[in-house]
Amino acid sequence: MTDPVERLVNLALFLASATRPVSAEDIRANVDGYSAGQDSDAFLRMFERDKDLLRDAGFAIDEADGRYRLDAASTFASDVDLTAEEVAVIRVVGMALLDDPSFPFADDLRLALAKLATSFEAQEAPVVMRLAAEQPALQGAAVAALDDAVTARKRVTFCYTNQRGEQKTHEVEPYGLFARDGWWYLVARDIALDEMRVYAVARTGDLSVNAKRPKSPDFVRPADFDVAGFIRLPFQYGSEEFEATVRIAPEQAWRAQALTSGAGTLEPSGRAVVWRVAVRDSSRLLRWLVENGPGLELIEPESLVRRSRERMVETAALHG
Repeated sequence: MTDPVERLVNLALFLASATRPVSAEDIRANVDGYSAGQDSDAFLRMFERDKDLLRDAGFAIDEADGRYRLDAASTFASDVDLTAEEVAVIRVVGMALLDDPSFPFADDLRLALAKLATSFEAQEAPVVMRLAAEQPALQGAAVAALDDAVTARKRVTFCYTNQRGEQKTHEVEPYGLFARDGWWYLVARDIALDEMRVYAVARTGDLSVNAKRPKSPDFVRPADFDVAGFIRLPFQYGSEEFEATVRIAPEQAWRAQALTSGAGTLEPSGRAVVWRVAVRDSSRLLRWLVENGPGLELIEPESLVRRSRERMVETAALHG
């Protein structure tokens, strides 16, 4: 007789390797540990317990029309007991690997770091593990609630403040979360608009997760959804739409590829590099340039260059 732990491992491996949603009968026939001669009711009871155990361990199992599939993008390991200092070290090393264009598992690592940060976002942590834009008080509790909603496939309602200060209530189907430069984002299908949207978690308020039928999902996420496809630079979310040109100085040209994360186009200009990139939030672009400088000079559009200079003059005056 197969050990219960071994059976769970076999079930997890079978779901992970399946190329399509599988039925309970597929599982019974192909997973070592479920006896072919077992009574159907006994098998279903065992299978239900095994599914609950896998979910408790962090496996996201989707169910639709009597078939099952493992949602790899939302599946994470069980809780690991780490100190804040240990998390800081992991994040520093992880961020360094993300900056290495030759690292082959960037998408998986980015999702792992995002999940790790969720557990520690609301705690007081060493300065070294925080990035310039992190706001744990604003994002921590909301990220935790949204992470649960993504896993359970429950609809979420929140009030969202856009970059113009306008507020509107949205009901969404949360598909995935990611963190970028300390800011958390939710990728979701907006029900009223019937389209995919990316929301900055720090701009949400009055967040509510549908509490009806807590063990029944409200929606089925598309099988081809990949949260990594929605990860952009912080200034590429918003309602503005224009192209900016940035000069990367010769002494910083070596980090151009990692700095730009594949967004826009890079062209050599002598020993310097010229970067042309799409922008949707001018204020965030100016903030990003300061945070990632020195050596980054905004060239176009001219109106934003003037605005940047005015801000620098105002800042200099404030600080004497």
